[in-house]
Amino acid sequence: MELEELEKRILSFSRFHYDDESVEVTNVFRMPGHAGFSYGFGIKKDNNVENWYIRLPPPGVKLQGTADVLRQVAALCVLPESIPHCSVKWSGDDPRWFGSPYFIVPQLEGDVVRLKDGWVRSLGDKTCIEMARQAVQAMVEIHRVDSSLAPYLGEPIDLGNDVNRWDRFAEKAAEPAKLELVPEVKRLLIQRMPKVSNVGIFHGDFQWSNLFYSPKGKLLAVIDWELVGIGSTLNDIGWFATFNDPEAWNDDNHDGFIMPRAENLIAMYEEAWGKEIPEISWFRALAAYKFAIITGFNLMLHRRGKRHDPAWEITKDSIESLLQRAYSLLI
Repeated sequence: MELEELEKRILSFSRFHYDDESVEVTNVFRMPGHAGFSYGFGIKKDNNVENWYIRLPPPGVKLQGTADVLRQVAALCVLPESIPHCSVKWSGDDPRWFGSPYFIVPQLEGDVVRLKDGWVRSLGDKTCIEMARQAVQAMVEIHRVDSSLAPYLGEPIDLGNDVNRWDRFAEKAAEPAKLELVPEVKRLLIQRMPKVSNVGIFHGDFQWSNLFYSPKGKLLAVIDWELVGIGSTLNDIGWFATFNDPEAWNDDNHDGFIMPRAENLIAMYEEAWGKEIPEISWFRALAAYKFAIITGFNLMLHRRGKRHDPAWEITKDSIESLLQRAYSLLI
């Protein structure tokens, strides 16, 4: 949707929901993202401006999976206030407003953590450790939420199915030679699959770029819930650990680690959860396996012109190291 068209729709929506024909729309802009379309905007009322964020699905796609923005609403609305998150102000699927389902939350003042950014480096090691502790505590609290409160998220994802569902993506990946270890890693994942694991709501993409902090390092919100689901909650700590494991990466987009490493994050998780969890190594391997395949698949989409994103040309250098790391965690 063009910004001019969206601004008109936001104006109509806002005047109805504010019950005020005098409100004005200001500063509509596109936010970065892959799974959906995100925009920021302001609503001016009586010389005051309230800033909002709206999420819409991509046009012309099936409203399922990451394109079903109401899955995010289902998760956000069951989180207690103790978990930093964006409270949904408005949501729905009435097409008269935006032609698709939507949700709107307040904009926050702050930023996410990026490996190449300098703002976090200026905070010091002690603050970085505290930022990690806040993130892990939020993760644990998410995992303790009663998943029956969010039936819209569907049935729990079976671990076996979670391993097998990546086959079709691996088959279409660019540079298949880099995926040579996929069959062996998959065999080990199936062979060593945990028999028991805590089932609940998991975020699905728990990493620094989805953690929004104040300029002083206070966690304001866990954001971007596109991959939320019900299943083994250890998916999240496995994913978080993998993205903070220097041994898993060999590309210029994933170097200069400034936040606590995988082992530190795992120790924080086990402390907050209340017991040691040896199964975490399996979930670390699963995360590395998934992201190696995701990288190859997205590289294919980029090279075929289906989804322009040259960053995958850099991340591809970590496909083999991710798979090797997964293998080493399983043997």
